[in-house]
Amino acid sequence: MSTQPTTAPRAGNLPPGEAATAATAPLGAGPAPAGAGPAAAGELGQEHKERLLRGSFIFRELSPDLLARLAALSHVLRVPKGALLFQQGDEGDSLYAVMDGLIRITVSGQGGRELIIGLFEPGDVFGEIALLDGLPRTASAEAEEDSTLLVIHRAPFLDLLEKESGLARHVIELLCERLRESTDRLGEYAFLNLRCRLAKKVQALAIAHGRHEPAGIRIDLKLSQTDIAQMLGVTREAVNKQLKAWCQDGLISLDRGYITVRDMQGLGAAAHPTED
Repeated sequence: MSTQPTTAPRAGNLPPGEAATAATAPLGAGPAPAGAGPAAAGELGQEHKERLLRGSFIFRELSPDLLARLAALSHVLRVPKGALLFQQGDEGDSLYAVMDGLIRITVSGQGGRELIIGLFEPGDVFGEIALLDGLPRTASAEAEEDSTLLVIHRAPFLDLLEKESGLARHVIELLCERLRESTDRLGEYAFLNLRCRLAKKVQALAIAHGRHEPAGIRIDLKLSQTDIAQMLGVTREAVNKQLKAWCQDGLISLDRGYITVRDMQGLGAAAHPTED
């Protein structure tokens, strides 16, 4: 997993015409359109896009008519692993819905330190803040895996948002969810120690990305200890020390970058502060 998004290739935001050209050009047909970068993008049929949008939290309860109109505004962007969709401070002009793959969202501070604030998988939507307020991007987005996205640009989306109260309500629900997540994260930083925060994070990853095996729940994400540290805003050494302690206690096991939770109940107990 890359931890340096500033060195990743830029995927770019292709308009629908260029996206279709990039997808349908035969092999050996010459260079991709200017600005296409490393991403291969293309168009899907209207019905396919509607079906994909229906799988997203923010769009799944829209009426068939509104979903069809939204699908008509979107185009497909396929990005390879490591491609940078946008960088913190960039102009924000697009909303993204993840159809396949995994997208990492990070914020950077002084000195180049990064905080991973989210891993977005199929059904998730991101990029809505800058899309709505027109201000620069508050975070960077990088493809953790080869990914397929549906992209909706700002002007047509805002036009539809003004006309359709149902869509506006779903966007408000998404913003409320983001606000709750931010509030919870602030509370954890203020009141919980590293052990509690790390236990909560490992639990959340196991719930979101876990696969049940005889040994326990294996988190199907290959995460370095640096990645985990960047999710919590702590040092890799501190994460390493706590994970080793849990291995000795039988709560988890580590295997070449993969974590298996062997005792979910015990990990849950570790997530709660204890009296000193």
